[in-house]
Amino acid sequence: MLTMIRRSLSDRDPLEFLLLASSLLAALDPRRRDPLERIQGAPAEQLSASEFCDTFIHTNLPEASAMLVAFAQMGDDELLRARAQRELARRSHALPAWLRHLDNVRVSRASIMSHVLGDGDNVVVEVTLTSGQPFSLVIYIDHNMGTVVKDGFAVPLSIDELSFEMTARMDDPDTVMSDLSVADARQHIAEAIDAGAMIYPPLETDSWPSCRPLTEWIVRLLPLGGTGYVRPQWDDRAIASLTRQFFASPYGADVASAEHRDMLDSILWFARDYGPGDPLRWSSVAVEILLVDWIPRKIIAPVDYLALAPQVLRAFVRFAHAQRGIRQSLTTETLEAIDRYEPMFSRLIDLPRLTGPAAVLGASGLLDGDDFEAILSHPSYAQWALGWMSDAVGGTDALYSLDEAPLEDREFSWFDIPDDIHDKVAEVLNLCDQFCDERLDVEYRSACRLLLEQVAVGDPQVFRRKARTDTAAAAICWTVGKVNDLFTSNGMYVKDMMQYFGIVQGSVSQRAETMLRAAGYGTRSGFMNFDLGNLDLLVSSRRRRIIDLRDRMLELDSTP
Repeated sequence: MLTMIRRSLSDRDPLEFLLLASSLLAALDPRRRDPLERIQGAPAEQLSASEFCDTFIHTNLPEASAMLVAFAQMGDDELLRARAQRELARRSHALPAWLRHLDNVRVSRASIMSHVLGDGDNVVVEVTLTSGQPFSLVIYIDHNMGTVVKDGFAVPLSIDELSFEMTARMDDPDTVMSDLSVADARQHIAEAIDAGAMIYPPLETDSWPSCRPLTEWIVRLLPLGGTGYVRPQWDDRAIASLTRQFFASPYGADVASAEHRDMLDSILWFARDYGPGDPLRWSSVAVEILLVDWIPRKIIAPVDYLALAPQVLRAFVRFAHAQRGIRQSLTTETLEAIDRYEPMFSRLIDLPRLTGPAAVLGASGLLDGDDFEAILSHPSYAQWALGWMSDAVGGTDALYSLDEAPLEDREFSWFDIPDDIHDKVAEVLNLCDQFCDERLDVEYRSACRLLLEQVAVGDPQVFRRKARTDTAAAAICWTVGKVNDLFTSNGMYVKDMMQYFGIVQGSVSQRAETMLRAAGYGTRSGFMNFDLGNLDLLVSSRRRRIIDLRDRMLELDSTP
């Protein structure tokens, strides 16, 4: 531990140390524990932040003093912060000037990056240390999941520098970055952290919630009196008016029966009371949640009636986006999502299924053991699992003929890759190959090469923008890892992979989504897993697990 602290302090970027301190406190945060465990009290072996602080209080070394300075600011309660401050008053170790004056950091400004479809916002807060070095906290607040913090990270850039970097990478005319008052930033982030802390299992990425203590410290420095996220106000009268407009328009002409009108009422119920709360904004993620989860779980009705949902939704999405002036390409993307999820939706509504509170408890694992086992052994679960596996491997035929033959050692193909991006693609390729050779194997290397080819051929513009090649390589390897369940079944951590590529802050998920779209997969990582339907990206170990599950589900499905 002392070596880690010493190494982080020697780094030219103060964020290295601040993020280390934050990750230590986050690991001890009781909000990460099972809610029932929180009620019953921490188990005997659970170390508290206060007890961990004692180890530094009883270690009279500069490294320990440095960590006490961080704890005095980032500690999770006033008592912990006061204990650290009292001990520091008795010490005189030589520490970096920026660290000695950590209590004098200055919050410079804040901004918000929003997308026209309203799935979520990036709230950015710029912080300046006494040394004059800036860094920015980037907090992604997801509205589809209930306006909660889904991801967050810190980068050693000012807001202006970050805006330039993100604009160059995304090249997205539908995303706008605008100023936000620091008081409003406090309210946005604090409310979303509190809401996210109630989700179990907790939302986790390679950088969140490890940077939550750092974020909460900065949030405490911001002024009170701000306004948080304000949901659009759609009362019953406004919904009734919107419904009349839709059915009076050409978009509603083919879905005007009484059953279609009832189905629209249900869709508008979802649109108003869940997600961002705006019935006129529809994204591929919102469509996925509605069709794959909400309707099958929430609405108890005959299958023939539920089957009307995709048709009504298509018509209403066209109408809604026209009302809002949404670009046609975004409308097309949303409509393609309806096409993509309709087969799974049809399977789900045609099966015996849990609905209402039982479905929520079953999905979250909060039923008692016997009841949850009954869910897992139910034929509907088997049929749903077989449908999911079919999507993962590219269809039912591919699932039934699946084998565990290793992927062949694939040579990278430069065919159809424009000459002007050869150098940058070659850099990314070399980094991917090195990572797979050192940490994984030939199969992963072949899959990474294939995905890189698909991205470069599908949209060469991805490699013409100003962007780091190590981030691109990390995004390729991360995506292939997610496709193959690498980070949950093979003992590798996302953080380890990121550190290999020299990325100590931030996330590559947004870069990966850009690459998936370029490769022709769309954004298929939203509510469900990375199921791209391409066997050439699945390594033999992943195929083996799918085969084992397939055989168990087939046996269960055939049980009388």
